Amino acid sequence: MTADRQIWWVRHGPTHQKAFCGWRDVPAELSDVAALARLSAGLPARAALVSSDLGRAVRTADAIVGQRPRLPHHRDLREFDFGAWDGQTFDAVAQTDPALSRAFWETPGDVAPPGGESWHELAARVETAIAQLLPAAPAEGLIVVAHIGVILTQVARARGHTPAQALAQNIRPLSASRLTYGASGRRAHQVDHIF
Repeated sequence: MTADRQIWWVRHGPTHQKAFCGWRDVPAELSDVAALARLSAGLPARAALVSSDLGRAVRTADAIVGQRPRLPHHRDLREFDFGAWDGQTFDAVAQTDPALSRAFWETPGDVAPPGGESWHELAARVETAIAQLLPAAPAEGLIVVAHIGVILTQVARARGHTPAQALAQNIRPLSASRLTYGASGRRAHQVDHIF
């Protein structure tokens, strides 16, 4: 990559889930058409748009694409793979697996749910996607519709935060986080911005 590129990381619409929601394909609630219109209008009109291949991200991307070029959905932009925890409530996991559950949130990094992936594994997967997408990105950049965990890995890297620090950052549904990617590193300009 010879020039800096912008990525606007957009979190998909709300799911209203009260349980771990990783690779389960739950729908996004997209009835707030005014919020979707504001989001679309606030994003660069000529940036290319790509999303995770999970339905909640795909349908959010469909709602904001406008006339932007649309890239194929990308599997490496999926949320954490929560493995056996996916679909379970946070309280249920804390009761059945208290030590691992506590470690996952308090000392993330190499800690993974049973059959799932760790912070470091998720971050590496997202880096693979970025390495594939950025070289072909237009000068106007990319809009990436993804998930809270995916976005947090990028904000953490841009800010030099640890995984534990990153998990304290809120990323609201339909928010945008603008990061610059360049030869000199990454910079976060806006995080969790609602248009």
